[in-house]
Amino acid sequence: MSTPPLPIPIDRFVDAVNRHDQAAFLAFFPPEGVVDDWGRRFQGHAAIKQWSDKEFIGAKGTITVRTVSTTGNVVRLDAGWKSSFFSGDSTFIFKIENGLIQEMRIPAH
Repeated sequence: MSTPPLPIPIDRFVDAVNRHDQAAFLAFFPPEGVVDDWGRRFQGHAAIKQWSDKEFIGAKGTITVRTVSTTGNVVRLDAGWKSSFFSGDSTFIFKIENGLIQEMRIPAH
């Protein structure tokens, strides 16, 4: 199964996550960026990094994209997620503004 083509900057974001590159991961968010993980909100680089150190990059997570859809500036990935913190089917919804990820939402399944 081949990976569907991803829009910019999500293609580079997935690559940074899968390489466990924390600095590159954080650089995709503006200073006021938000991660919403199952309703828990983390705003700003310091809060996102603290969350990521335990549950995302620090957990050696990898994203295997299954489907991608784009509507305006919103990109939705349905993917497999595997990490030392959680593994399973996941959805990632990105709001893109000015080439950066303003918000990444991981809704509960």
